[in-house]
Amino acid sequence: MKLQRMNRRALALGALAVSGALALTACGSDETGNPDGGSSNAAAPSNIKCDDASGQVLADGSSAQKNAVDAWVKQFSAACQVEINYKAGGSGAGVTAFTQGQVPWAGSDSALKPDEVAASKKICSGGQGIDLPMVGGPIAVGYNVPGVDKLVLDSATIAKIFDSKITKWNDPAIAKLNPDAKLPNLKIQAFHRSDESGTTDNFTKYLIATAKKDFPYEGGKAWQAKGGQSAPQSSGVAAQVKQTAGAIGYFELSYAKDGIKTVAIDTGAAEPVEATVDNATKAIAEAKVVGTGKDLALELNYATKADGAYPMVLVTYEIVCDKGNKAETLPAVKAFLRYAASEDGQKILAENDYAPMPEEIITKVRTTVESLS
Repeated sequence: MKLQRMNRRALALGALAVSGALALTACGSDETGNPDGGSSNAAAPSNIKCDDASGQVLADGSSAQKNAVDAWVKQFSAACQVEINYKAGGSGAGVTAFTQGQVPWAGSDSALKPDEVAASKKICSGGQGIDLPMVGGPIAVGYNVPGVDKLVLDSATIAKIFDSKITKWNDPAIAKLNPDAKLPNLKIQAFHRSDESGTTDNFTKYLIATAKKDFPYEGGKAWQAKGGQSAPQSSGVAAQVKQTAGAIGYFELSYAKDGIKTVAIDTGAAEPVEATVDNATKAIAEAKVVGTGKDLALELNYATKADGAYPMVLVTYEIVCDKGNKAETLPAVKAFLRYAASEDGQKILAENDYAPMPEEIITKVRTTVESLS
């Protein structure tokens, strides 16, 4: 009988030990976001500070950063009880939604203009909208030319293609840059964005800075050049390039998937520069902060000729009120932006074909996020 009691006691203690281990595993699962309790990726949710974040946050804006935001949301939502719904309707739509008070933060590939800052003061009680550079990356020029696996273009040739001045793939200007390529007598199908887009803004800023004579337009979020075809958002342009023989279009590198080839740019450097994350970071490192106060708007050097620096880059800003944010969404927005700017959040960018912000810039972003009120 005494032996039986001892056995029962041992079994009970063993059960408690197993129960405790399971409880610890469950806690580990909640923190790592890994339901199996195994190791998580580099951006482990256990490092995310949720604070008082809760509820649902609706945001809108840049489709350029959608793949980055999706990756952030996956990690952030695994750690915090917050649902982030990022619409990605384009930079123009995002800024409008923000200045109208429809969303607490927006993404834009262009910094706020003076009139947009003025409009933001109506919804930022005692403050204004500011630009926080959070995501970088190359604007890839994707093409679909059968039999051409490598293609080099310079800014003047790109400008002429997108302004309908060069209409065939075997044009002498293209052939001169690609002496070893077998260029077909195929009509060029140039695709641009149909919606107002920061990607368009940065793409045309590059052409204006480096080939103004061949691209005589003011630039901006809306497409201005002649001819071509349009598609909505970066995903739409990429889809058209993929399915259309003779097509060429511009979009973020993260959309150059499923066999879409990208152009190397002859910048005047020793070698043509490929659209890669590392090459984009080299170009962004030359940017200067030109915003005032807590605004961290950047001035990019699109005309760089540094070896290995890919000049056709964009920086996506998260736009938020410096003061006067809505009390019900501030904790969640602040926690999310804190994670996005963190070492883990930036590390996840490179894993998704985006360029992390240079350390000098992202350090300023982190300080600003902590000051949001």
